Amino acid sequence: MSCLHQRSASMPRSRACDALGLARTGTYPRTRTRPKAGRENAIQPRQLSEAERERIREQVTSEAYQDQSVRAIHATELNAGRLLASVSTYYRLLRAERQTRERRHQRPAQHHAVPRVLAKRPNEAWTWDITKLPTLVPRTYLNLYLVLDLLSRFPVAWMISTKENAALAQHLFRQALTRHCIEPGQLTVHQDRGAPMIAHSYREFLDGFGVRRSYSRPRVSNDNPFSEAVNKTLKYAPSYPGRFRGTEHAREWVAEFMRAYQHRPHEGLLGYTPHAVFHGQVETIAATRQAALDAHYARYPQRYPSGAPTTQRPPAVVAINPGDGLTTADDFLSDNAEARIAPPPVETPEADRITQEKSA
Repeated sequence: MSCLHQRSASMPRSRACDALGLARTGTYPRTRTRPKAGRENAIQPRQLSEAERERIREQVTSEAYQDQSVRAIHATELNAGRLLASVSTYYRLLRAERQTRERRHQRPAQHHAVPRVLAKRPNEAWTWDITKLPTLVPRTYLNLYLVLDLLSRFPVAWMISTKENAALAQHLFRQALTRHCIEPGQLTVHQDRGAPMIAHSYREFLDGFGVRRSYSRPRVSNDNPFSEAVNKTLKYAPSYPGRFRGTEHAREWVAEFMRAYQHRPHEGLLGYTPHAVFHGQVETIAATRQAALDAHYARYPQRYPSGAPTTQRPPAVVAINPGDGLTTADDFLSDNAEARIAPPPVETPEADRITQEKSA
């Protein structure tokens, strides 16, 4: 544009614009100003009057409608032959008034502690769950109640039933606690938050036996991993029938599975069986393993460049949510390991009383 202004007086503007590749009409100064339409001040002929807005405010906040949704209010008024505005207009007005949140009373956010359960010996902690077993009848299932010892994964009790309730859970645990001679204060039982697990009768039953209770967080399956794992192992077994003919068929198959499971080497136990760990046979089997390793080392020492092999023992400590990434027995048994592990959030009658006082 500066070249255009510096041209000689004898050169027409059109020729200069052609030489510069400019449009002549675009080189003239813009002296006219166009008034901007004041959209913010424009009056929308279809908008509600202030009186109509006030009627809607009074309607949605009235005692009759204060707990109703906007769509329910609109439908009720329309059914009665009254119409103030559309549903979207209701929402637009309430949005401007910051009243579009949930109108009904909502339960406050729940905060559940991470369960931490530790087992150093058999019958110190049990974990249990109920899983569904399909039958030949569509949408009809059997319930497998299965209680595992946390340290050894040994099935201490199980039951097949057509129902799922707290009374059956009490019956199962009464048999298991009596059979294994559980003393008050000895055992912690970990479970999820199913209806039988949180029933008052079941909780009072365990309290009567002096058993501490630990619960998974809602909708967190990883808080009960050992029970979930054995349920998957059961349903992915090669002999699993898929569907059962009835209760007796399920009991026969599960009994055979449990007999094989407790005597089968377990990967989480470094090849020892749940039966051996639960019944204290680890050292006897470890001696047999060590004898076999020593004989093999004496025959083929060249195959062991790091020296004579030593047999391993199963983990001395098993935990649910151990915390700080501690998973090995050496870490758990170190001097300051237990200081880094929060105590299990178990429930006792005293804890229940304190909770009820706080809620009151």
